[in-house]
Amino acid sequence: MNISNWLWIILLGVIWGFSFPFNAILLQELGPFWISAGRVSVGALGSWVVLLLLKQSIPSDISLIAKIFMVGIITYAIPFALFPLAQMHLSSGVASIINAMTPITTVIVSHFWIGGEKATWNKTLGVGAGFAGAAILAIPALQNGGTSQLWAMSLAFFATLCYAWSLNYIRTLPKTNPAVMATLALTGASFAAIIAALIFEGQPVITQGQTWFALLTIGLVMTTFAFQIMFKILPQVGATNFSITTFIAPISAIILGAIWLNESLLPSHFIGMACIFLGLILIDGRFVKRWRKDKQRQ
Repeated sequence: MNISNWLWIILLGVIWGFSFPFNAILLQELGPFWISAGRVSVGALGSWVVLLLLKQSIPSDISLIAKIFMVGIITYAIPFALFPLAQMHLSSGVASIINAMTPITTVIVSHFWIGGEKATWNKTLGVGAGFAGAAILAIPALQNGGTSQLWAMSLAFFATLCYAWSLNYIRTLPKTNPAVMATLALTGASFAAIIAALIFEGQPVITQGQTWFALLTIGLVMTTFAFQIMFKILPQVGATNFSITTFIAPISAIILGAIWLNESLLPSHFIGMACIFLGLILIDGRFVKRWRKDKQRQ
């Protein structure tokens, strides 16, 4: 993997980590459903501009478009509402740490998916380490009787299951231009998210400039730009290398949350993050393979 791709992966990890503090800012004026609707709608508009510039055509297969719309709802609309909803009771740092469990939940879903990749011993250990980390994250809430925090963690965890489902489902779809896939998925997510927001939260009211800034940034930079880059480099670097973004995102979220929002994390949160990172390393498998080679040479 060349230096350019490494830089893109690091940048995407930082960008997606920033989305959690930005969610916290948006929650000052908007509800979780409108945060999701605003993010995917702005992201979709930006993606349509990119699509027009690239002069890409939309597939004529209505059933394929419907399937991509469904992918957008489960991949974008639902998780982008669940994380802000969880952040009403969690710091952006803790939410980003739970988000790092996406590769771990992907291993679980893939194992039971028809024709999916079966879990190996190192991936099974990685899943165990990840859940141990999640349990450690929950210790402060259990000690303080914070049932709302436990529910919030559960919502964030469910969002990672949505990501895991979509990663497996997308493999079953016909090959589609990445820019077209991202645009249609965000468009489908926009329709669903706006309807849900109007039903559950009514008409939004934005009075602060920082809310507009956060909404445009999270929509254009962290959604349009980030997902266009993701779909471009993913075939080049592979899913394993791309998963490194999940290591970077919590770090950038914690740093920005501490500087911008005066958030703090407990020692147990860092221990939980370390367990989840250990799980990701085991699932990645590269260190395991290197260890095996070293053992064979001895």
